Amino acid sequence: MACFTCKACGKEYPAAGLQYRCMCGGLFQLKMTGMRPSLSLGEVTTPILERQLDGLTLMLKFEHLLPTGSFKDRGARILVSALQQMGIREVVEDSSGNAGASLAAYCAAAGIGCTIYAPKRTTKGKLRQIHAFGAQVVTVGSTRDDTARAAAEAAQGTYYASHVYNPFFFEGVASFAREVLFQAPRRPSHVVLPVGNGTLLLGAHLGFQRYRDMPKIIAVQSANCAPVHEAFHGSPPQPRMYTVAEGIAVGAPARMDEMVAAVRESKGTFLTVKDTEVKAAVDQLARMGIYCEPTSGAAVAGALKYLAQVRKNGKPQPRVLVPLTGSGLKKS
Repeated sequence: MACFTCKACGKEYPAAGLQYRCMCGGLFQLKMTGMRPSLSLGEVTTPILERQLDGLTLMLKFEHLLPTGSFKDRGARILVSALQQMGIREVVEDSSGNAGASLAAYCAAAGIGCTIYAPKRTTKGKLRQIHAFGAQVVTVGSTRDDTARAAAEAAQGTYYASHVYNPFFFEGVASFAREVLFQAPRRPSHVVLPVGNGTLLLGAHLGFQRYRDMPKIIAVQSANCAPVHEAFHGSPPQPRMYTVAEGIAVGAPARMDEMVAAVRESKGTFLTVKDTEVKAAVDQLARMGIYCEPTSGAAVAGALKYLAQVRKNGKPQPRVLVPLTGSGLKKS
């Protein structure tokens, strides 16, 4: 049977148990790997297309074409497959929208009851999507962190299918790296990722590490909510404010130290983008026929900002890949 081990003290826990982090406070990692999913909603290998933005070439990976419209389907598929195999019948999760929709969809496919905790200001389109899959929705507080606390309270008596704490989710997201390495016409030297709780960053890092082929990871946060950027650069904490990129509006991510270590290992960096830059990137993509939500726009804005600095320094443009993490339809 699969089990989790604490990254801090090494203690083992059954994967089917209610404990979602170690008694010492440490976070879990998965002891076994290579689990085969038992569920499918028609996932595809998401295409990579090269496009010119501001005279710069980006490789765009269309993660928004996955079944529920976001990359979170990668993690939800493996996590819920594991839940089904372990006989879990009821779960709770907290989400700003995309992870909740993914989990609700795969739980519906597996016949598992699902309750999603979400911030009150979550986009109505995402809440409608979660409701449509038959999950219960509980809206809590005004911030993503308020929601996480409420879900953790509920998890004392129900399995916490968390995309932040549960290692099965990261195992699923690792498939992103495999596709990038074996699908791209040219291996990217840099991958630019939006960062909130770090699901994509840590899952991608796990996958690249597994194949021993690590591009530089450029991690992007909103200038209005940038705790990991501050930790990486040793900057003083700034007030957490609203950002249009709600998918990365996380004031106190649980795996902050892991994210900092992953980016350092890749020899990458963290940068921030303003909401105006995010909106401009979303509009620019839309004018090219690509409709993405603002969190995707944050990654594209970050890539353009990074490459503009490279060009200013007179260096040749690196091969940069950016995942478009969520569909613009979720904002409707």
